[in-house]
Amino acid sequence: MKAKELRELSLDELNKKLKELKEELFTLRMDKALHRLNQPHRFKQVKREIARVLTVMNEKRGGNNGN
Repeated sequence: MKAKELRELSLDELNKKLKELKEELFTLRMDKALHRLNQPHRFKQVKREIARVLTVMNEKRGGNNGN
């Protein structure tokens, strides 16, 4: 999901999306440990999506603008 699309979501929806992504990351880690990982590239994608969601959530909460 692009940051532009994430900015259109409410904080509740962003929290739900964050929870889903963290669950997916956990599942990927479990699959890797059990040698069942089919898509190793998903680690990087999921981590970036988590970072995007957290960034947008911080923006919506009026987080620090780097000042």
